[in-house]
Amino acid sequence: AALLWGTVLLACSCGPGPPRVGAAPLLAATYVLDDVNGLGREFDGIGAVSGGGATSRLLVNYQEPYRSQILDYLFKPNFGASLQILKVEIGGDAQSTDGTEPSHMHYENDENYFRGYEWWLMKEAKKRNPKIKLIGLPWAFPGWIGKGENWPYDYPDITAYYIVSWILGAKQYHDLDIDYVGIWNERAFSSKYIKLLRYTLDKHGLEQVRIIASDRLWEPISFVMMIDSELHGVVDVIGAHYPGTKTVPNAVLTGKKLWSSEDYSTFNDDLGAGCWARILNQNYVNGNMTSTIAWNLVASYYEELPFGRCGLMTAQEPWSGHYKVESPIWITAHTTQFTQPGWSYLQVDGHLEGGGSFVALTDGLGNLTIIIETMSHNHSKCIRPPLPNFSVVPQRATFYLRGSFYMVETLQVWHSRLDFESGHSNLFQQLHPVNVWKGRFSLDLNVDEVYTLTTLKTGRKCAWPEPPPPQPFPSSYKDDFNIGNPPFSEAPNFADQTGVFEYFINASDPGDHVFTLRQVVVQRPITWVSDADQTISVIGNFKWVNMTVTCDIYIEKPRDGGVFIAGRVDNGGIYVRRTRGVFFWVFADGTYRVTGDLAGQKILMKGRAGVRDNAWHTQALNIQGNSASGLLNGYPLWENVTVPNPGNGWAALGTRSFELAQFDNFHVE
Repeated sequence: AALLWGTVLLACSCGPGPPRVGAAPLLAATYVLDDVNGLGREFDGIGAVSGGGATSRLLVNYQEPYRSQILDYLFKPNFGASLQILKVEIGGDAQSTDGTEPSHMHYENDENYFRGYEWWLMKEAKKRNPKIKLIGLPWAFPGWIGKGENWPYDYPDITAYYIVSWILGAKQYHDLDIDYVGIWNERAFSSKYIKLLRYTLDKHGLEQVRIIASDRLWEPISFVMMIDSELHGVVDVIGAHYPGTKTVPNAVLTGKKLWSSEDYSTFNDDLGAGCWARILNQNYVNGNMTSTIAWNLVASYYEELPFGRCGLMTAQEPWSGHYKVESPIWITAHTTQFTQPGWSYLQVDGHLEGGGSFVALTDGLGNLTIIIETMSHNHSKCIRPPLPNFSVVPQRATFYLRGSFYMVETLQVWHSRLDFESGHSNLFQQLHPVNVWKGRFSLDLNVDEVYTLTTLKTGRKCAWPEPPPPQPFPSSYKDDFNIGNPPFSEAPNFADQTGVFEYFINASDPGDHVFTLRQVVVQRPITWVSDADQTISVIGNFKWVNMTVTCDIYIEKPRDGGVFIAGRVDNGGIYVRRTRGVFFWVFADGTYRVTGDLAGQKILMKGRAGVRDNAWHTQALNIQGNSASGLLNGYPLWENVTVPNPGNGWAALGTRSFELAQFDNFHVE
């Protein structure tokens, strides 16, 4: 029937589409959009994750106006991505993919709601879109919560108190209302803990905060909710990660909202845009998911860390001001600029006969938005899971508007075409409106396209002037950390990979070291991945080969304390344990070592240095070609040590263990 209709309609297409002179008849099909028999599920919004971890690290260091421009592209309604949800990491002092994010409670008797940058980011998002929904989710926890065990559920009352304190602090110190909270990212859940978390939220007047579980897979959480009515009563949303647009029967049977609470995670070129376009539609069409959240919001971390440039846009050069509005931003706009959380999906099958998909949403007040995607298999592969084969062909789609949409006369049209041959994609262009004739219109759809057809006239493709051109990290860089009232707790451009390095005011020092950088994590956290046994923060240009790193250091831990400076550091993120480079260590027992790795197992040189704890010393490390040398307090300590590999990498500083130590007057040349 569909093909027959198509043949009749070939002569009366009234939608945009490429002219087809003498082309073979297109595959044609018809689709009905009707609300007479009720609506589908409620739409909950499209969002992105900052964190999991340290993915927005470099964003905060951008100078104005560039920092605000980046935030506008992400959050400002009808400007760019117009995001409807922001999900942030509840920092846990541990490595959570591309770095560590600081906890609001490093220690049991410690509370500070100004650490890190997620508070700032949530406020900037709310400033632009007061309606944006906020989610908090922990990846890791400070060590004291587990009382020495690498597990957050042995003392569930402590863990619940810790999480609820973060939500209360968001309100008390930043006037931020957290809408949703998760359990433990991609790790085990505890039914007892989830129930206790609900109880603790309610006890503190946070009844409006909803619980998402379990930010991993659809199972076993869905099954456990089916057999545990109390758990079923306290979980509001089942969130799965990278579901491949599919759900499972148990999840649907719970009757709960289903979200893809982390997805995408794909390099942000046009292939990434194709992935994003496909899953934004098909997560609902195939899997009943009413929200999709991208990891990550903005690629603001050194690109050589794991999953470089897997953000909706790229802002990894605060020193130059350069940033790039990538194509996934405009794919997002196809949905977010023409919908709002609280709208409803229409009950449609959503599969196009020639491949691809469509969704239709309404505000229940007569407005209608249709989003169509025709992404081909090879141009829409996400990083995970593997994508089964399918085919998409050029086609003609005819839509019949019924029910309350029958009287719609025109639809605004927004169009993107990802062009993988020329590389000149058309992104989020407004075309001539479509005339709807007696509740009917047709569209010629090519492959790798996205269309939005909508009754709303509010869409905008906005642009700030071009940012400055890209520049490498400065080849000479100094930081004396002399800042009395820093806007952020961390020094610019340092990317902590194990441990947390914070500005510190050294009130007991009458001399030159009042303002320092201090490593503050003194107990191994409840980790998400394998953090190193040492702490480390990296900085600079990964391509650096020859360099001199100088820093004043202060060991606070007697006897077995120790610190290092390093160059040619080749790893970080989830791979931090296997980091290699040239590491120059000094220890509180008066010895020194030079090693080829962070773990300290590849010893290149060792000896006596005369260093002691609780005194300032100056270390210098010089690497030229295959040779390295080290100075202590201005005098040569070791020289001509052969350093065959790695051949390049960042500069770094850090400590021997989870211990307090201070750094000052850092300089890399």
